[in-house]
Order: sequence, then C-alpha cells, then structure tokens
Amino acid sequence: MSMKLGARMLKTGIAIILALLIAELLHIPTPAFVGIAAIFAIQPTIYRSYLTVIEQIQGNILGAVLAIGFVLALGNHILVIGLAAVVAIGLMVKFKLENAIRLALVTIVAVMAAPTDDFLQVALLRSGSIFLGIVSSFIVNLVFLPPKYETKLFESISAVTEDIIKWTRLSTRFASEEGLLKKDLAKLKERSAANNQLYSMYKEERKYFRRSEYSKARKLVIYRQMIYVNQNSLAILKLQHKYENVLYQLPEDLQVHTRRRLDFLLSYHEQLLMKFMGRVRQEIELDPFQDENVEISQLFDRFIKEVKKDDEYNEYQPYHLIHFFSALLEYEEQLEHLDRLIRSFQLYHKKDAVFTK
Repeated sequence: MSMKLGARMLKTGIAIILALLIAELLHIPTPAFVGIAAIFAIQPTIYRSYLTVIEQIQGNILGAVLAIGFVLALGNHILVIGLAAVVAIGLMVKFKLENAIRLALVTIVAVMAAPTDDFLQVALLRSGSIFLGIVSSFIVNLVFLPPKYETKLFESISAVTEDIIKWTRLSTRFASEEGLLKKDLAKLKERSAANNQLYSMYKEERKYFRRSEYSKARKLVIYRQMIYVNQNSLAILKLQHKYENVLYQLPEDLQVHTRRRLDFLLSYHEQLLMKFMGRVRQEIELDPFQDENVEISQLFDRFIKEVKKDDEYNEYQPYHLIHFFSALLEYEEQLEHLDRLIRSFQLYHKKDAVFTK
C-alpha cells in the first residue's frame, strides 16, 4: 500500500469534519455536498494532493457548467441528467481529467436535482459547496499527518533485503522448503513492486519541499540503486529455485566456492545498508572479499568448464549455468556501484549522511 490504512482513514475523517465545520460556520444549506466532496481529494502525498485538487476543481466547474446548461435548455428530467453525465464523461476523457470524473458527476447530479425555483442561485450554491469540500481536503493534506516516505521506503527496502538474504543463504545450502519458498517468492515480488510505489511517493514529495534539493536528488539515485540491487538479488534467488537440480549436480568444490562467493556478496549487501544508516564509520571502505581466496575469474573458469561438458541428459544445463553466473556477476557489479554512490554521498553531504528514522 502507498499509505498506512489507519493514517488515511484518520485524514479522511478530519477532512470531513473540517468541511462540515466550515459549512456550518458559513450557514451553507446543503453541508452534505461539502462533506462528500472532501472525500474525493484525499491523497497520500502533498504533491499528488495538489495535482488532484487542480483536477477536481476543473471537474467541478465543468460539471456545474454542463448541469446549468442542460437544465436551462432541456430541463431536469432524469433522462436529461443521464445525458449530461454521458457528455461530461466524454469531455473529461478528452481533456485527460479522468481522475475527476466521479466528482464531476456528483456536481451534475447535485446541481440538476436542485429545485427549479431560484435554480441558478441554488446551483451555484451547491457547486460552491463542492468546491469548498475540495479545498478542505487539500488543507488537511497540507497540515495533518505529513508522510515520511523516505523512512518508509528505506525500512521496506531493508525488510525485503533481509528476507531475500535469508532465503538465498538457505537455498545455496539446498536447505529451503520448496513450497514455502515458492509462496515467499511471489510475496517478495509484490513487496518489490510496492517499493517502487514508495519511491514514487518520496520523489513526489521532493517537488514540494525545496530544502536540500541536491542532497535529496542524490538520495533518490541511491534508493533507486538499492531497489535495483534488490531486484538482482531476487533474480538470483529465483534462479536458485528454478535451477536447483542443475546447481546440485555441480562438483562439490564448485558448489562450495559458489556458496562462499555468494555469502560474501550477501554480507556486502547487509553492510552497505548499515553503512547508509550511519552504523559504519564513513572513513571505512567495505571490502567483503579481502579474505576470499576464490577470485571471480577463477570461479568463471570453473563455470566455463562445466558449461563445456557434454550432458546427454540435460542439453539446457549449459545455458542454465551461464544464466546463473551472469546474474551473480551482475549482482556483484551493482553492489559495487551502490557502494560508490553511498561513499560519494557521505563525502559531499556529511550533514545528511546519517540516516535518521
């Protein structure tokens, strides 16, 4: 989810209360329309709320103009109301205001259902009430419960990373329970997609807050890379699960060397997150392979030898091994790139270098 359910419910309730209070203070005769309109403009980010308010206001104006025009020309029969709704939907789609269609329809029904006596006055009052509800929601989005999407994003990335690493370490030892791993792989894919949504939310918040803009821009690059590295590690886990039989048939020493290499990569991944959080001193350069005797070139040579072997039982085994080793190499390269990004950020933005929740 892009936002905690409890927080969004609370903001919606506050928006309705505020809208109804304003309607009461202004002695608006139809406060229900103010409250209904307040529901439509609640959004998870301030920037998105701003865009929504602009669209909703346009939808409200378009709906009011159409409603008044149709009533004055054709009356307010239920068939005319339906025709006005169809025309409104077509215009909203043409002007790319699809997100405001529902509010425009509410405006049309509210205005066209108004009594014929003093119709224009009542119509303007009802459309104005809906406009007031939209503004009330924007005020709530602006003032109450400001979201901390950076914290949510980092915590979500860390949680996904932790679960991927746990499963990968089990899989390299052929100790994972297949049924549970298969279910968790689907969940991890969904959680990774949710990270992209949180990233978009955090990116949108930057468009509203202008302080430390350059620092936040570099943070965005780091978070994007963290998500990409997570996708790399998840790809390796999927390949381990998919090609488990092929990897299990590798010579025992090659299995050990591959496992050791992957264990170091996973530890490297964990250390990078801790370094970004400020739990590792900035002057320390992480080198997870300093005690590793198996070089990547040696591991590559071993995999090539296995690829060249004839396997009359599985003609696709060489391709599977190449696929797995390529994913392993890509994971290592992206981790090193993430390391460089974090070190550069901590060097030039010392005040913002320590991640605080």
